[in-house]
Amino acid sequence: MKIDLQGVSKKYGELWALQDLTLEVEDSRCLALIGPSGGGKSTTLRLLAGLERPSSGSLSVNGKLLPTDETGLREYRKTIGVVFQAYNLFPHLDALTNIALPLEVVHGESPNDARLRATALLERFQLQEHARKKPAELSGGQNQRVAIARALAPSPEFLLFDEPTSALDPEMTAEVLDVIESLIQDGKRIIIVTHQMGFAKRAAETIALIADGKVEELGKAEKLFSSPSSKLTERFLAKALNY
Repeated sequence: MKIDLQGVSKKYGELWALQDLTLEVEDSRCLALIGPSGGGKSTTLRLLAGLERPSSGSLSVNGKLLPTDETGLREYRKTIGVVFQAYNLFPHLDALTNIALPLEVVHGESPNDARLRATALLERFQLQEHARKKPAELSGGQNQRVAIARALAPSPEFLLFDEPTSALDPEMTAEVLDVIESLIQDGKRIIIVTHQMGFAKRAAETIALIADGKVEELGKAEKLFSSPSSKLTERFLAKALNY
């Protein structure tokens, strides 16, 4: 997974969420975006997901510039999977249909093939007994696993996670992080915004610390956690890890 953001800025009204951000990652199985709240992590992820357009600058993924027109962005979004912190499941549909319906409507699969794929993913994530339950009947961890299954269903080139455990209690957080780690071990390429420093240190290959709309530090996880080169990174990790 190759990521190249050059001089990317994003403005919302009078607020600059990103300012001249540059991020170059040659190859990484898991890139974790960390840093203080409001620093620009989620905005960066939304740009990479094609959900937002930059105010200026360029973004490329795996050597291809991201399109800037809505038609091109819709096609691009078909090639990736995105998991949000609030699940974003259809509340009136059961777990099976939440996974199968996008395969039919967005990716053009037959109803039978879509349901077979959805059933296999529910079994993989130990959710088969909850297939006919709606989101309100599931726990937060179960809903997030359904959301991950939905994102994984079309076999995307890579997955993006935007703080997927922020709404979960510790037990459910561990459950969801275990699922994400298993995907990494299976070879799935992942970009994740997370405040879970233990997970980032353990599972990510590359870390980018984003603060004040810019990349403060970028490096391999082991080196960044053991000997950060930036004082801001050092202070952030000391607080986050309770050093």
